[in-house]
Amino acid sequence: MLNASLGIERIPTPKPPISKAQIVKLLIDAKSPQQQIKCLDTLKSIAAENATNKRCMESSGVVEFLASIVCNYDPTATEESLDYEFDSIRPIDEALSILYSLQLSEVSLKNLMGKNGDFILSLTRVMQRGSYESRAYAVLLLKSMAEIADPMQLINFRPQLFIELVQVLHDQISKQASKATLQLLVSICPWGRNKIKAAEAGIVPVLIDLLLDSSSERRACEMILTVLDAVCGCAEGRSELLKHGAGLAIVSKKILRVSQVASERAVRILLSIAKFCATSKVLQEMQQLGVVAKLCLVLQLDCGSKTKEKAREVLKLHARVWKNSPCIPTNLVSSYPA
Repeated sequence: MLNASLGIERIPTPKPPISKAQIVKLLIDAKSPQQQIKCLDTLKSIAAENATNKRCMESSGVVEFLASIVCNYDPTATEESLDYEFDSIRPIDEALSILYSLQLSEVSLKNLMGKNGDFILSLTRVMQRGSYESRAYAVLLLKSMAEIADPMQLINFRPQLFIELVQVLHDQISKQASKATLQLLVSICPWGRNKIKAAEAGIVPVLIDLLLDSSSERRACEMILTVLDAVCGCAEGRSELLKHGAGLAIVSKKILRVSQVASERAVRILLSIAKFCATSKVLQEMQQLGVVAKLCLVLQLDCGSKTKEKAREVLKLHARVWKNSPCIPTNLVSSYPA
């Protein structure tokens, strides 16, 4: 501070914006592993300064440079060559962190999507064997890429990717990573055989366990039920839901307790079960768990016409079994549709 007693502060001279030539030179010089780490550290500082620098970096080949580090990531390689005992920076961690911080344009995201699936395969590898931080950044990048992908690219996502997404949710790396994973699953599960891939990857028990966690926020609960609804659109998903001891009970419990969106998704799930899995055992379980009574309650309350319509459909499907059930409280019997 200059003339501190007078309250006069020195105004720092603003840094001139980085030039394309400076960035290109930085990338060319990053030949050895040690120089690469130094380059990544510099790139991170440049990106942190302002949005203009980020756009300059994006147009100077930085995205391709960082993507090559991700694609060359070998989780089985020994890390001794970079003497990590003295330098905790790992190129893959830094590369993914910078890629995410650049807030890539649609053009750059499409370029990454268009690498014959190689970049997605590399991100899958990172999610499988990378650090918690790298796994989180991999999911965040995947979510951004899926938002601009065309349907064929989404349909071609490999089963291994779904296995790793399920693991990220299971491990609860961070709230941000879990939220991004759910958003990604919401957008990709409806396409092609993705719901089957998700079911076979074990998504259903993980989603049910998340619903059982009472600390789940409203939006998270809505997304969990949306993914579960999509996955219950296939036989594999419905089978997994019924296998879980708390599956039907927790889905029913969320009706009228979270939001209108959550109620609608939960009733849709129950409709899928009622339509395609209606064994005498399942119908009896729905009766005993209070699912039937909850659906009657839905018809009495103001909870959206779509939700009521689907609840009515479930109840009508099995009226012969349920209508005179002693499990339905007397004050709700009158709501049972004719």
